[in-house]
Amino acid sequence: MRPLSDHSSPAIACHNIQTAYQTTLKRPILNGIDLEIQHGEFVALLGMNGAGKSTLLRSLVGLVPIKLGSIDICGTSVTPNHINEVRKNIGFLCQGGGLVDQLSCLDNVLCGCLGDLTTWQSLWGFPQSDRRTAMQLLQKMGLQEQIYQKARQLSGGQRQRVAIARTLIQSPHILLADEPTTGLDVAGIDQVMNSLAEMNQNGLTVVVVLHDLALAAKYAQRAVILDEGRVMYDGDCQNIKRQFAKLQSLSSAQSATAA
Repeated sequence: MRPLSDHSSPAIACHNIQTAYQTTLKRPILNGIDLEIQHGEFVALLGMNGAGKSTLLRSLVGLVPIKLGSIDICGTSVTPNHINEVRKNIGFLCQGGGLVDQLSCLDNVLCGCLGDLTTWQSLWGFPQSDRRTAMQLLQKMGLQEQIYQKARQLSGGQRQRVAIARTLIQSPHILLADEPTTGLDVAGIDQVMNSLAEMNQNGLTVVVVLHDLALAAKYAQRAVILDEGRVMYDGDCQNIKRQFAKLQSLSSAQSATAA
C-alpha cells in the first residue's frame, strides 16, 4: 500500500455535504451527509433507489462535485487541487467492473497501473515488476487458470474479481465498490464478497453499496442507510431489517399523503 497522507485522520470524513439541486427530486441528491469511516472498516451502504448511495461514492473521488460541506480522504481534502493525491488512496470499483473484453485478464489488471506510468513507460510496455504483481493478484483471487484468458470468456463473478485485482494493483487504502454483485449468480456473489472480505481482513477499508440486507449482515461490520440524501441509520448490521421496515413504512405513508 502507499503511505497514508495522515494516519491519525479518518479514512473518510464527510461534513454536511450537499450536491446540486435536482428539480426532479425537488432536493439535492446528497442533502447534508455527515459521515466518518475509520481505517480498516467494512461498511455496507444501503438505501432505497434514489437515496444517493452511488452519488456519495462518486463524490468521494471527485466525480460528483459538492456545493456545500467538505470531504477529506486520509486527511486530504477532495478539491480540484488535491484530487490526484486523493485518488492515489482510493480504488473505485464501478458497476459491471468496466473490463476491456478484448484484453486478457492480465492486461486488464495492468491497466490499473496506467496512471502511474510516464508517457515513455507506457510506450515501452509495463515493467516486469508490474506484471509479476498483476499475476500474484489474480492468483490471490483464485484466477490462476484464467490469467491469459480474454475477459469476454469469463463468468460474471470472475469478471468482478479481475476488476478487484485491477483496483488493488493501485495499492489503495480504501476500496469503494458500487453494487459489485449486481447480475451475478449465487456462486459469483460469494466469490466477490469473499474476496472483498479477505482484502478487508488484510487491512483495506471497504465501502460497498448493496441491496441485499442478508449480504450486508453477513459481511459488513457496519451499515449506513441513506434516505433522501441523508444518513437515517448508522450502526450495527444486525439491526438493518428493522430499520428498513421503518423506512418502507415512512415511504408508504408519504406516498399516501402525496396522493
